[in-house]
Amino acid sequence: MTNTTPQETITDTLALFTEVLHNGSVAEVRAKLAELVPAEIAHIIESLPREERGSVWELVEANNQGEVLLHVNDDVRRNLVDEMDRDHLIHITEHLETDDLADFLPDLPASVSVRVLQSMDAKHRQSLESVMSYPEDSAGGLMNTDTVTVRPDITLDVVVRYLRFHGKLPEMTDNIIVVNRESRFLGTISLTDLILKEPSLTVTDIINRDAASIVAETPALEVAQIFERRDLVSAPVVDKEGLLLGRITIDDVVDVIRDEAEHSLMSMAGLPGALLIHHLALMGTALPIVPRLFSLCMGGFAAYFLYGLCL
Repeated sequence: MTNTTPQETITDTLALFTEVLHNGSVAEVRAKLAELVPAEIAHIIESLPREERGSVWELVEANNQGEVLLHVNDDVRRNLVDEMDRDHLIHITEHLETDDLADFLPDLPASVSVRVLQSMDAKHRQSLESVMSYPEDSAGGLMNTDTVTVRPDITLDVVVRYLRFHGKLPEMTDNIIVVNRESRFLGTISLTDLILKEPSLTVTDIINRDAASIVAETPALEVAQIFERRDLVSAPVVDKEGLLLGRITIDDVVDVIRDEAEHSLMSMAGLPGALLIHHLALMGTALPIVPRLFSLCMGGFAAYFLYGLCL
């Protein structure tokens, strides 16, 4: 069996897409784009001649455009943003998570940034301001504020009914965060324990008080090391007094590792950002976290099973 290298994979994808772009119909180009994840679309747009980027960009689904803009380099992002309608820019920000929006907002025209903030309700605007108050390369800058919390004195049956009422869990939820009345972080309970333990038990009975929490000022690279050492899928972020601020998930950590590897490679080579370097960084750093991604899949299955029990 012939092994395919990351370089060959992206080269083949790019060659196939270029063939469809030049010889296929608009519908075929749109269909091909729909098969790709935002990071792959970003790679392709970066590699195209500048005069072809706009026509391809218009065929990217609006729900994906925000994510794609986060993956392209600064120059390409700036050019795409400059050509976009202001109302459409505001629309695509609605699909971004708080931590991603905090990274993206400074790249928007001032008038658009103001309108984005004005369009948000008070709760979401406060969450965004909280994330933006920390450096981008810190735990606070990486965190999202979409946490689900419970108190330690309630029963597991009450927790399950609360989650059912909540409707859905945030993406990459592998545990439920436990806080006191002052929102001080106390620990976590796993979805597995929540499903398998007796419903009459209280949260205190099954809480993991040794669960890792990360102080908001912690540098991003140190956050990545903590995730690596402790095989984490997610981790609560707290202030210096231990009050819960949000959480970091493994997809944010992958971005940190990839960006650092990319920066190191470019520094050693003395070259500008290139498609190959970006892909090698992405593929090379993804392998060590496969076990945690598998764990994440199991957590998602547990959540699905839990929801089924509630019906």
